[in-house]
Amino acid sequence: MLNLHEKFIVDEKGKKTATVLPYAEWRKIAAILDEYEDIIAYDKAKARPSHPISFKKAIKKLRS
Repeated sequence: MLNLHEKFIVDEKGKKTATVLPYAEWRKIAAILDEYEDIIAYDKAKARPSHPISFKKAIKKLRS
């Protein structure tokens, strides 16, 4: 689990409106989100039916 050292910005009523994180922690979160997006894209791609073709046919199709 990621240990966060967040600080909150509150409005005049004491309601939290924003969060401030140390930059290093933000970079870790961004990296985790990037990896998560890759996993989602992979899962979507794997869920679609595929019709494999030979390498030669693929090259021919790309050139046309």
